Amino acid sequence: MKSTGFAAVLLVMTSIGQSQTLTTSQARSHDGDKATVCGIVGNEHVAMGSRGKPTFIDLDSAFPNQVFAILVWEEDRQKVGALPRTGEHVCATGSINYYHGVPRIIVRNSTQFNR
Repeated sequence: MKSTGFAAVLLVMTSIGQSQTLTTSQARSHDGDKATVCGIVGNEHVAMGSRGKPTFIDLDSAFPNQVFAILVWEEDRQKVGALPRTGEHVCATGSINYYHGVPRIIVRNSTQFNR
């Protein structure tokens, strides 16, 4: 009986450290969770007039109807490397949070992308 309880606790603790893979629409209900979100790049836009010059990579639909966004700050561009282009399938791993009602992941280095 004790070994079954120990195994259950070990299983739960192991799964907590792993992130889950989600579609862009599933990501909406995972605010604050660490996950991998996959989709097709709808468009890419650099907000040159904004502080930090963020690049927004919208998945599964283009701005202003994006379903999910990947954000890369200008200061992180060199660590991130080449960005995915329109029509490319991409996955990003990180913490999901919302900006103006759109779920997003901030990517700070190349290890967060999977193509």
